[in-house]
Amino acid sequence: MTKTPINTNISPTVGGQIAVVQRRTLAVLSVAQITSGVGVAVGFAFSSLVVAQLSGSVSISGLAGTASVLGAALLALPTARASSRSGRRTGLALAYGCALLGCLITVVAITVRSWPLMLAGLVLFGGASAGSLASRYSATDLSPPGHSARHLSWVVWASTIGSVAGPNLAEPADHLGRRLGLAPDTGPFALSLLAFAIALAVIVIGLRPDPLLLARSIAPASAPTTTVPAARARGTLRTAWQALRRAPAAVRALVAIAVSHTAMVSVMSMTPVHLDHGGSPNWVIGIVLSLHIAGMYVLSPLVGWLADRIGRVPVLRLGMGLLLAAAVLAGTAGPHGVTQVSAGLALLGAGWSCGLIAGSAMLSEAVPLEHRPAVQGLSDLLMNVCGATGAVAAGVIVGALSYGVLGTVVAVMVTITGAWLTLKRT
Repeated sequence: MTKTPINTNISPTVGGQIAVVQRRTLAVLSVAQITSGVGVAVGFAFSSLVVAQLSGSVSISGLAGTASVLGAALLALPTARASSRSGRRTGLALAYGCALLGCLITVVAITVRSWPLMLAGLVLFGGASAGSLASRYSATDLSPPGHSARHLSWVVWASTIGSVAGPNLAEPADHLGRRLGLAPDTGPFALSLLAFAIALAVIVIGLRPDPLLLARSIAPASAPTTTVPAARARGTLRTAWQALRRAPAAVRALVAIAVSHTAMVSVMSMTPVHLDHGGSPNWVIGIVLSLHIAGMYVLSPLVGWLADRIGRVPVLRLGMGLLLAAAVLAGTAGPHGVTQVSAGLALLGAGWSCGLIAGSAMLSEAVPLEHRPAVQGLSDLLMNVCGATGAVAAGVIVGALSYGVLGTVVAVMVTITGAWLTLKRT
């Protein structure tokens, strides 16, 4: 495994200063995660409904979520490229700036009653998700050896606050927007705009010194390098693929992240439909999804600690085991089996957390520092594409066959991946 550690030969004084910078970095990233998480959750909770109202079509309303996911995927590499060239602050500012612009376009689109324009705005809105994903990698740049997973996990955990609070703010924001003279339904996106503006300001003002640039400046002179020419646009897709060819451990991490995300999105996206067929009211479905979100984020610090303590691959295997258990539990539950489905969805979130945190830490450590943002950007791109593909495939499987068949497909996928992680040693 190719790894570029922080220089362990630096003086205690400098080491102490780096520790102070890292603590500040984690605090800044966490605050940005909380505020941007509110913006994402508010907009996501309201976007499908508004698109349905503007277009008059339930089918078109489904494109709202697709547009946001597409935007996150499309902006993953530009965010990585900007980070590689000018530091994490620039990359994250680009992502949140695009999200802010997307909110402005969305507000205008709702005002003029144009659903195609709104979908265009939602693509840029996806920049917030791209920034949120990139933030977790920013947390590892200055981590001392053996601490990157837990540092990454704290930034992931910060997403919990925004994810839980955001949907509950959508309706009050709409009422407030109407009182302030805004067009109906624009209030939630105006709140998202404010949230992204705060996140952008926090990053631009607070992320100093830049963690990636500082990490490069203190990297040991003997750190391994690659033969990928630096002139070939750092942060580009070609750079990422060439770096991956030299880092088998990074490939394993990338596959684990993609599979974990695909399994999570596919089962989660179809669970409300499955429960609705059993006559479950919306509040019951909401509780089930809340338990799932809790599984995704609440235990992330524990997952990070485990990944640092027992190793990345064991936690990845644990994640695949949890995803397998989730697929079996949820997939064998009937439409009325709310308790069993709830347990499955909680395990599904925990398995996703293991895959994301341990995989992200492993990916970051496996490639040289100069090519790290490029590979991380590629990982986020593939993660979003796989998630979107999984959601579409899940809909087809459940529509043509059943929710139980979906559980079987996911179980087979994670079992094969877990076996591959166990057998693949290089």
